[in-house]
Amino acid sequence: MTTPTQPGSLDGPGLRRAVTTLCITEIVSWGILYYAFAVLSSDIVDDTGWSQTAVTAAFSLSLVVSGLVGIVVGRRLDRFGPRRIMTAGSVLGVAAVVVIGTAPTYPVFVLGWLVAGVAMAGTLYPPAFAALTRWAGAERVGALTTLTLVAGLASTVFAPLAAGLQAITDWRTAYLWLAVLLAGVTIPLHWWGLDHAWEPATEPTHEDKALAREVRSVPFIALMATATISAFVVYAAVVNLVPMFVERGLTTTEAAIGLGIGGIGQVAGRLGYARFSRATTSVSRLAITIVAVSLTTTLAAVAPAEVAILFAVSAAMGVARGIFTLIQATAVSDRWGIARFGHLNGVLTAPVLIASALAPFAGAALADGLGGQQEAFVALAVLALVAVLPALATGTSLSKSAPPPAGAPRLRG
Repeated sequence: MTTPTQPGSLDGPGLRRAVTTLCITEIVSWGILYYAFAVLSSDIVDDTGWSQTAVTAAFSLSLVVSGLVGIVVGRRLDRFGPRRIMTAGSVLGVAAVVVIGTAPTYPVFVLGWLVAGVAMAGTLYPPAFAALTRWAGAERVGALTTLTLVAGLASTVFAPLAAGLQAITDWRTAYLWLAVLLAGVTIPLHWWGLDHAWEPATEPTHEDKALAREVRSVPFIALMATATISAFVVYAAVVNLVPMFVERGLTTTEAAIGLGIGGIGQVAGRLGYARFSRATTSVSRLAITIVAVSLTTTLAAVAPAEVAILFAVSAAMGVARGIFTLIQATAVSDRWGIARFGHLNGVLTAPVLIASALAPFAGAALADGLGGQQEAFVALAVLALVAVLPALATGTSLSKSAPPPAGAPRLRG
């Protein structure tokens, strides 16, 4: 059993309850608000006559909204805790899915996705990361690793579920059933499962204002640039990996299996993160991971076009991607502690989510402009290396090589 090590942290049973709650709600929230669209979008296009570009643009717009609203959500979460924020996000999510599923016109469809973007800001990883970072304290790496490992199953669970619902009904009815599931699981779990004490961030003081100025500091701006560029490369590569493998001679089925193998690599990367974290500083593991992203992206383009080799490359890409997710989750707390984690993480996450939303379009456009996916992947790999430079400027007094500021808890990982 663990015991609280700082104000607001939970003991063993309380922390396990919070982690279990968020594992379940993150699977369901990611599965319905994010992954179901990938399965249902083609049917939406066929049924409505709206173009694939228009339908996808509405979804991408929701990610942009999520990033922008996340700044406000993070600040509110620091003060009020995750219970009310995430419950409200679930209620909005249910309303959004109902509007999307019943939208009679394209503007109403877009409105539904705009509301979904607000709901994502209140239900997906950023608020969950903020909750566990505060509640787990020194044990946060283990808690966050567990959460991302389990939540990584969202696509595994909800892609076939959405496809099954679509097969026996249609996309509109499928979304309505998913709304029922979202309401039945996430609303009660967020309200009762997150009913733990929360140590609110204090009202602004001289020290808090100094912390807020970190947003404009060189390390924070460098971290934001690094995370945004890296996320763009990671998401552009993963979304375009199947077309890349097909271009290199694999069948569509083989390419899809290769993408799935990348998911296994992602799990492996997350499982090994705690050991990797103990062996590195916050700056060095960020730089090493970005170099790994660049190297594996290059290999996808230039490795021999043998099925086994490309599957191995996909697994390696997954390892780098899995580690990158956890680095995003811990980057703020590793450098600035947890006092204003929600606010700082919200600011950091906003451009990352926008880059993630633009990456699928930009990656495809890059391939068209350069003459193929191989050329595009090489360009993405070079862009990732550019992100290493600002990564080296992200160190602060909470790095492994220096002690925390006076009065700050000593955090592991």
